[in-house]
Amino acid sequence: MQQRNRSTRFYSILKVLLLFLAVGIQSYAYSQEKKTTNLLKTDSVKHHVDSVKFQAKANNISKQYDVANLVKDILHPHKAPDSVFKKPSGITIIPNIASNPSIGFQLGIKAVAGRKLGTDPNTLLSVAATSVSYTTKGILYFYVNHNIYAPGNKWNFQGSIVVAKSVTPDYGLGIGMPDPNGSAEDQALVNANRKPRAYHSIYFNLREKVYKEVEKNLFVGAGVSFDIRTKIVDKADTTNQLTPYNIYSDEHGFKRDGYRADGLLFNIQYTTRDNQNRAYKGIYADAGFRVNQTWMGSTKSAVQFTTDFRKYFSLSSENPGHVIAIWNWGSYLLSGDIPYLELPGTAKDGSFRSGRGYTTGYFKGTKYNYSEIEYRFPILSNKFISGVAFFNEQTANDETGTKLFQKFQPGGGGGLRVLFNKATRTNLCLDYAWGKYGSKGFFLGLNEAF
Repeated sequence: MQQRNRSTRFYSILKVLLLFLAVGIQSYAYSQEKKTTNLLKTDSVKHHVDSVKFQAKANNISKQYDVANLVKDILHPHKAPDSVFKKPSGITIIPNIASNPSIGFQLGIKAVAGRKLGTDPNTLLSVAATSVSYTTKGILYFYVNHNIYAPGNKWNFQGSIVVAKSVTPDYGLGIGMPDPNGSAEDQALVNANRKPRAYHSIYFNLREKVYKEVEKNLFVGAGVSFDIRTKIVDKADTTNQLTPYNIYSDEHGFKRDGYRADGLLFNIQYTTRDNQNRAYKGIYADAGFRVNQTWMGSTKSAVQFTTDFRKYFSLSSENPGHVIAIWNWGSYLLSGDIPYLELPGTAKDGSFRSGRGYTTGYFKGTKYNYSEIEYRFPILSNKFISGVAFFNEQTANDETGTKLFQKFQPGGGGGLRVLFNKATRTNLCLDYAWGKYGSKGFFLGLNEAF
């Protein structure tokens, strides 16, 4: 108990220090770079000039070095540099390799692409990604996702397709806070010791949203989402045990072997990010409702409210890669019932990148909120190698009395970034992170977590 209290105090102190550090660094940079003036017109002109200079430095790739340059230097060391007028490729392809006890050894391929559509310089970068992989435990996973901005940002299309023969890890409902007076079912549902389980299934997801720009940087949108999971089985559960999945499914009227969660999506989005892959400045905010409907095929009706807020502060106009990034993501059930494996939780955000330090679904509930702060900094002057340090925390409710925001679970770590494609600011991300309950791991990905 004393060790747990010391750990809790340590994470609390670390969180406060990081927040003060972020505010202090931002305040210092701002005070050094922003000179006050009594003339409103002069101030406005200076702001415009500073913004132009910032964008010029942020988008200048002539002195940057990425993996394509490295390959060229290895294979053709004496070849003259390519003309600066040659347009770099917007496509990045890498092997998709991983290994952990849940999936075995994974081998596959992953690709991301990015480009601006049309000739309007204010059009935001459109991005897409795809991956296919297979593991030694028979898991097959394929996905395609996209975030496309039409010329002039008049329309925005966001969507994904996932087809998988998957294994979904499970660590119980809530945030790991048991009721000492609870029943055997309550204790099993919360799973306070975080005993892992794994559910095998066939999974299909189709999601598509269409946004229309109604004001500059402001979009309203609607769409659909179909989540279908069949042949669900816990191969370790041979005696119909009291497991979180079984208890929740029985109490909420879901069959144990499969379900559908199909619904309509209604969202509003505001974005001023200067880049979708690795923003140096700006805001991204999205809020909306998901309304699961039985007439669409959903097993149960439900209404969820989701929020996604991201803010980026560049700390230097001379070196824009020094960035403080802040993220908050939340999902809240307002009415109805959601299948257990579709509950919001760790790494259940749209890009599956939240909660570094824990595996997917480690914490979850019908109401869930996640916050993270990250400091990003260049290491080499040519931007080939950069670094990050981050801290996050999660909170969720359960069905035994724990409320949202009553208890938080921390995580944190650091990592390196390798510039894969300077034209789109695509980075290879190598992170190591720690959480509680002995949770830790290495996290590999393309592009930033947020």
